[in-house]
Amino acid sequence: HGCRAADHGINHLDAGAIPGATSLDGALKAARSGQSVTPEQAAGHRAALFDALGRAYAARGLVMQCHINVVRNGSSRLLQAVGPDAGGDSLRDTDMAGPLNILLDRLDRDGQLPRMVLYGLDPSRNPVLAATAGTFQDGSVPGKVQAGAAWWFNDTLDGMESQMRTLAQVGLLSTFLGMLTDSRSFLSFPRHEYFRRLLCGMIGRWSETGHLPDDAEALNQLVRGICYENAKAWFMDPQ
Repeated sequence: HGCRAADHGINHLDAGAIPGATSLDGALKAARSGQSVTPEQAAGHRAALFDALGRAYAARGLVMQCHINVVRNGSSRLLQAVGPDAGGDSLRDTDMAGPLNILLDRLDRDGQLPRMVLYGLDPSRNPVLAATAGTFQDGSVPGKVQAGAAWWFNDTLDGMESQMRTLAQVGLLSTFLGMLTDSRSFLSFPRHEYFRRLLCGMIGRWSETGHLPDDAEALNQLVRGICYENAKAWFMDPQ
């Protein structure tokens, strides 16, 4: 039906051994019937689901997006009074590097790693995402695994600049997909203009200080790529 990408909210990254089909089916049936499921069973099911979906997306040429490390509904009072998605979510600071590398390696070593975008809600993990993305490049498409744009609580002046500085220094800024909008509100679209202004300001300062060449044509190409061309080629015209 023309779908280009899938998007997953991942509160916990689980990278333990993937159980067999019998164990997975048993845990699923127990959960669906209201019976208790052990933390180990739940973790095994999440790892298996991540692996199965990654392989399915690779087979179909779909992009797999992962939004990682959220604490959902931290305030039970707010949850009970208003419901979910009412301002009770926040940042999770649990381990990311170890599980993420294991999960991606399982797919990569079998040639089943889809194009991926990794968004982390904990800004201290930006170097982890940029370095991990670099580990799993295979030359099939520029920036096959991406450290995604600053997200949610990091979708701010400092958050956007910090994410892009880290990507430029640890990863590769020129293949960056730039800003995205997942809101259903038309009024949220100005964030793209805000992002472009921050990006151009950073690149201009780097050019003035000699960190980038004083080459208007090259810098214009860099900005156009990040703000438009990279995403167009990556989502609409993948090789």
